[in-house]
Amino acid sequence: AEAVPVWHEEHELPALDAVVLPGGFSYGDYLRCGAIARFSPATAAVREFAEAGGLVLGICNGFQILCEAGLLPGALLRNESLRFVCRDVPLRVERMDTPFTSRCARGQTLVIPVKHGDGRYVPPPDLDPAQVVLRYLDNPNGSVDDIAGVCNARGNVMGLMPHPEHAV
Repeated sequence: AEAVPVWHEEHELPALDAVVLPGGFSYGDYLRCGAIARFSPATAAVREFAEAGGLVLGICNGFQILCEAGLLPGALLRNESLRFVCRDVPLRVERMDTPFTSRCARGQTLVIPVKHGDGRYVPPPDLDPAQVVLRYLDNPNGSVDDIAGVCNARGNVMGLMPHPEHAV
């Protein structure tokens, strides 16, 4: 596979196998993490891609953007400690039937670094437990029910705060 950068002002996506929204401070995250990025034309194009069944993965700030854009349930708030957290954390795989976890075993432990100040996941009251893909075994940020990653109801959109790209 080949990475294809997409500029935030683009209204259409090229032919892609998947979209990965990486970590980073989109628009400086001055208002609220991901709040401004959700209004970009590229985010609208990602929404169309996801609604058509395309695979979308949001990592850290990408997860925040997906929640702000309504592609994933819940919200990400300041860490309970009110401090930036940067360390390796153990995660438990809750679902291995998603395109993103298909090479994992249910219950498998993964050790992946977190690097965030706004990573406390707060789910909506009606979150389907089947949407929880990953849980913290040592919760670094106060996420409700130790949730580290969730997917949409279809399973084609997933977000997580840990950085798997830094675990290699």
